[in-house]
Amino acid sequence: MESKASCLCGKVKISVNNMPSNVGACHCGMCRKWSGSAYMAIDCGTEVKIDGTENISIYNSSDWAERGFCKNCGSNLFYRLKENQQYMVSAGLFEDPSSFMVDHQIFIDKKAAYYTLANDTKNMTEAEVFARYGGE
Repeated sequence: MESKASCLCGKVKISVNNMPSNVGACHCGMCRKWSGSAYMAIDCGTEVKIDGTENISIYNSSDWAERGFCKNCGSNLFYRLKENQQYMVSAGLFEDPSSFMVDHQIFIDKKAAYYTLANDTKNMTEAEVFARYGGE
């Protein structure tokens, strides 16, 4: 089944086949600055179709990842791993989020004190994320 997403102005459209419903929350400093709070995203893998790529700006945020946003409306679109082009697409862009569930949080030790998620989730600290996936 194909899941569809778009930015606020509709100039960028994203399609994903067989997308999981697991939403992850990232609390790292970059994600908090980029999204204004925890960055809520779905790991959509590498099979992501994007229409309107001419409307996307890419910000090279680290040695291993980059962030895409719409040039027109500024919507945060995705966090993409450079090595394998794996997309973490902003959960709020999808047309039908009814099956979504936040099930994991990363950089939990960097979470801002002004909010708490009610879901029972798997949590990883910054050190655990880097130990498992590399980077820094």
